[in-house]
Amino acid sequence: MGALLHDEGAWIAIGISVLFLVAAFVMHRVFVRILKNGTSDVLSNDAKESNHD
Repeated sequence: MGALLHDEGAWIAIGISVLFLVAAFVMHRVFVRILKNGTSDVLSNDAKESNHD
């Protein structure tokens, strides 16, 4: 196990795996927030922001 952690490819694989886990966590949080608030709130906020141009 110790020799495996000295390999550069292992660290790249671990880094990419952690990156995917973080991205999945962020996407989960965004989806849950959208589902809790409803899509009408998200659409109305986008419409309000576009009127400020």
